[in-house]
Order: sequence, then structure tokens, then C-alpha cells
Amino acid sequence: MEAVILILTLLFVAFMALGVYAGVKAVRAAKRGVDRTITQARRSVEDTTLRAKSYGQPGVPGELAQLRLSLRTSMRATQDALNAGAREDASLSESLGLFQRLSAHGQELDNDLKRLEREPDRATVATLLPGLKERTERITHAAESLRWAARDRARQFAEDDLAALGAQIDLEAGALRHWTTEEPTASRSEAAGHNWTAPADEQTPPSLTPPDPRLRTGHPWQKSAKPETTN
Repeated sequence: MEAVILILTLLFVAFMALGVYAGVKAVRAAKRGVDRTITQARRSVEDTTLRAKSYGQPGVPGELAQLRLSLRTSMRATQDALNAGAREDASLSESLGLFQRLSAHGQELDNDLKRLEREPDRATVATLLPGLKERTERITHAAESLRWAARDRARQFAEDDLAALGAQIDLEAGALRHWTTEEPTASRSEAAGHNWTAPADEQTPPSLTPPDPRLRTGHPWQKSAKPETTN
């Protein structure tokens, strides 16, 4: 009896521990989801604000906003392209490492531009604009090089796969169109004995075995056959 009670107690403790663990995992997952939502909302608000400043404020404030917007747009597009490609191409891991190093320079530049937006000495900021533009162009150019290289690589892989698939389909199509018929064998005497008969009917190739309809699979571009209605 004591052994049964001990086993039940251990099972209860195990279930409780499992429930607590699952609850903690769920809370953490929910917190990560909320954090991502907040981060995306904050980025959307900042991008909208920068876009409004770049078009609505002339002079130094508008140019600073334009630089920040260009930097953020280019870096985000490159990050999305590399992350999407890395899921299918492991060789992009090195490119992701390079982008992380580039992101550190981009973050530093974005912080500098943000501080200068609040700088009241516009004349001094104006003298710094050429150097800031050069830094922005160097970073965005590097990001674009990584992004387009990853896209070209993915496109080349897709074209190679399509070419190989097309060659296989051509071979299969040729095999499906090739069939042979066995010519009837008859002795010469039988052939001579039938000379008086009417000409033999033209030989026709045996009918091909139709595909099994049960093996057909549906595709998005296929239309289902409409049932015939009988009056």
C-alpha cells in the first residue's frame, strides 16, 4: 500500500512539474510574440516618421531623415533576403556572419544620425553631412552586394534545377512515345498456302495500357470533372 501511495505521489509531482514547465514555455513564447509585435510596431512608426521628415522638412533635418530611412530600408531588405535564403542554402551562413558585422556599423551610423537630429547647431551638422552620406552609401552598397549575390545564387540554382528537370522530362516523353510490335512469325509453307487469300489486314500497334485513374493526384491547376446529369 505504501508503495502504491509513493508511486501515485511521484506521478503527481511529475505531472505538476511537467505542467509548470509547459506553462513557463508558453509564457515565454507569448512574451517573445509580444516583443516581436512591439518591435515591429515601433519600427513601422519610426519609418513613417522618418518618411514624413524626409519629405516635409527641408534642409538638414530632412537630409538626416533621408539618410536614416535609406540605411534602415537597405539593411532590413538584406537581412530578410539572407535569412530566407539560409533556410535552404547552408552556404549563406558565412554571408550572415558578414552581415552581422556590417549591421554593427549600420547601427552605429543610425545612432549618430539620430543624435544629430536633436543637435540645435544646424550649421555644424551641415558640415558633417558629406561624411555621413559617404558612410551611408558605403554601408548600403555593401548590404546591396550581399543581397543581390544571394538572390543571384538562388535564381541560378532554380534555373539549373529547371534545366535538369526539363532534360529528364524530355527523356521520359521519348520513352513514353516509343513502342514496338512483334511481327507475326509464320512458316514459308503457310505463307505460300495463303497466297490465294485476300491481302492481310494492316497490322496496327497494340493499344497502350491506359493510366490507372486511382493513381492520379490533384493539383491546383486541375479542374474537377463535372458530373453528367441525366434527365
